[in-house]
Amino acid sequence: MSDSAPILEVRGLRKRFGSTEVLGGIDLSVARGELVFIIGPSGSGKSTLLRCCNRLEEPSEGSIKVEGIDLMAPGTDINAVRRRIGMVFQSFNLYPHLSALGNVTLALRRVLGRKPAEADEIARRALDQVGLSDKAGNYPNQLSGGQQQRVAIARALALEPAIMLFDEPTSALDPELVGSVLEVMRALREGGMTMLVVSHEMRFARQAADRVVFMDGGGILEQGPPDALFESAAHPRVRDFLASLAH
Repeated sequence: MSDSAPILEVRGLRKRFGSTEVLGGIDLSVARGELVFIIGPSGSGKSTLLRCCNRLEEPSEGSIKVEGIDLMAPGTDINAVRRRIGMVFQSFNLYPHLSALGNVTLALRRVLGRKPAEADEIARRALDQVGLSDKAGNYPNQLSGGQQQRVAIARALALEPAIMLFDEPTSALDPELVGSVLEVMRALREGGMTMLVVSHEMRFARQAADRVVFMDGGGILEQGPPDALFESAAHPRVRDFLASLAH
């Protein structure tokens, strides 16, 4: 795959739950090193789109390519492709009986087959990357929500993904803890990590995103650089939504 080819390419993506169409033919590409923010009202299909990108949610139609590999093709090893896609959820999904280090090493050992010493070394580097090297021995109940979410990010980073998907990564956090998670995401961006983020953190979107995508009713209404979208959106629905947030 050449550097100019998109890391993620979604074409004609549709998702139906029974007779309800939640995604109505999405086309979206994410370039290497790009931070793309998806915004829009609740129920617009943002999280469903994200979950379709690694087939946690099974698309009804369309194609999804990650690093040129079609996730929908019959012969694709979906688990191998998923290892290239880091996923951070709204809930931290940490194992309460494992330390921060244990949570990060689990996938390294079970999924990648790393030996314990090697897994520990990689995990400690990942925890250091999210500013938690001093919390490696702490259990989830000894960590704040922000720290738990940073452990979850470290767990995803340890597998060395090509792209990171963030689904409302700060929405379960107390306001004063949000900044520490966004700081990690900012550092990842500066380090060249490709990221697709669903979030309501509009200030962060404006400061850090390369592109903002506005979804409503299962479709993309408008997308562009943050300043262009926030200052002079062309679509009235986008303007109304952004104006409602300003009050």
